[in-house]
Amino acid sequence: MTSKAISIKDVADAAGVSVTTVSHVLNNVTYARISPVTRERVKTVAGELGYGPNRLAQALRTQRSGMLGFISEEIATTPHAGRIILGAEETARRRGYNLMIINTSSTATAESRKADVAAMLKGQVDGVLYATMYHRKLAVPDNLNGVPAILVDSEDINHSISSVIPDEFGGATAAVRTLIEAGHERIGMINNTDDVPATHSRLEAFRSTLSDAGLTFDPSLVEAELSEVPGGYQATLRLLNRKDRPTAIFCYNDRMAMGAYRAAGELGLKIPDDLSLVGFDNQALIAENLHPALTTVALPHYEMGAWATENLIDAIEGKTDLALFATHPTVLGCPLVVRESVAGPPLR
Repeated sequence: MTSKAISIKDVADAAGVSVTTVSHVLNNVTYARISPVTRERVKTVAGELGYGPNRLAQALRTQRSGMLGFISEEIATTPHAGRIILGAEETARRRGYNLMIINTSSTATAESRKADVAAMLKGQVDGVLYATMYHRKLAVPDNLNGVPAILVDSEDINHSISSVIPDEFGGATAAVRTLIEAGHERIGMINNTDDVPATHSRLEAFRSTLSDAGLTFDPSLVEAELSEVPGGYQATLRLLNRKDRPTAIFCYNDRMAMGAYRAAGELGLKIPDDLSLVGFDNQALIAENLHPALTTVALPHYEMGAWATENLIDAIEGKTDLALFATHPTVLGCPLVVRESVAGPPLR
């Protein structure tokens, strides 16, 4: 004896709603006037009964597969940037889509990137998300043109593909401002040596925020190294070994801030009593475990993944036009995360 297949009418009867309501809820029809409580009840009942939309029937009717391609330039191996994938995956699932992920290298050749896109298109994806490990500008594979696509944490140098990026300038402004508001007037910066948008935007924000507060920008108080722990250590030593050393330092990222902690410790300086520090990135494994915990700026990784997926699906379903976002990247805020590494300047 075979069990009866669960139908949409069975779900409607069990939930106490109409078949149309069940259809609208399970197909994510956003314009339907259905309360959040009813939507949740229908989804719960459908799950308990084991009913779901027939993907094959949907694909035949809409000419869509319900699959999104996600090309990841190494972010799958990076804990903090990996939240881009989490934001994309949770948003896709909520909208009734699944992700097909390919992980590639940031040093991949143009031919390799093109092959990755071709593999996605061969898999009949409805659209493509292309995410990079850090904010940069790139030339996208030409076979991505004409396909619903959004770049995440990167910008298309030809401005033909929509993109979403972090507000590097705004985040750095918040970091420097919190040092100024604590009373610091002599502030240094340890910056990255790589030619990427964050290097330039964060330095410009540092200079601008000092000027807005009536403080003089001293270029000799900016030291640059590779944006890793040893680079932060070396750059900070140079700043702190000056006779007129700064009382606070804005660090390009949390890894450089970790190096700054080491340099301060070797010189017998206590944070934040003798030196205040602010980082950038909010890498939890670093910022939360330094002693004292590091005040830093959070990159909106989850939010970028969610925004890109939401808008990609809207474009696939004809609810928006990605061309509206192509000329200028969408910029998402970088909030300050206050912890314990900032205090007032020490008495000289």
